Amino acid sequence: MEQSVRIAGVIRESIVDGPGIRFVIFCQGCVHNCPGCHNPQTHDFEGGSDCSFQKILEAVEQDPLVKGVTFSGGEPFCQAKAMSALARSLLERGYDVWTYSGYTFEELMEMAKEDPDVKRLLESCSVLIDGRYLQEQKSMDLPYRGSKNQRIIDLAASMEKGEPVLWREREIN
Repeated sequence: MEQSVRIAGVIRESIVDGPGIRFVIFCQGCVHNCPGCHNPQTHDFEGGSDCSFQKILEAVEQDPLVKGVTFSGGEPFCQAKAMSALARSLLERGYDVWTYSGYTFEELMEMAKEDPDVKRLLESCSVLIDGRYLQEQKSMDLPYRGSKNQRIIDLAASMEKGEPVLWREREIN
């Protein structure tokens, strides 16, 4: 059986969902329903459509400008098994993978104790933007996130340390 993921849609070239030009996959289904969410159409688990990994991988590889892929929402961790497998396929092809989640890193680490797919998704991504969108903390001045409570977390360092380590953008010379 061909692997697939339920998505709301994609953006083929984004510069606001991580560094460089990124391919963004909007997962379908979200449990958070944050007031003021930028993507409320992604909340319904029955919405969107199934999309094969093959179709996604071909679309990503079609654009030589794309250096990374970002999983957005909806909530990628509601499809942790499929998203972790897709992330691993992207990593094997040399793409940097970021993921957004309404869950905090600490909540995901607790979930990972019971669900190995959550742990696999955390291990398969390089950066996590965590935390629910809080409309009262909205800011248009924050890179890669919508509200001040959200953090940009270096996942490799955080998984090794067992606590959140903030990501620092490297200087490009």
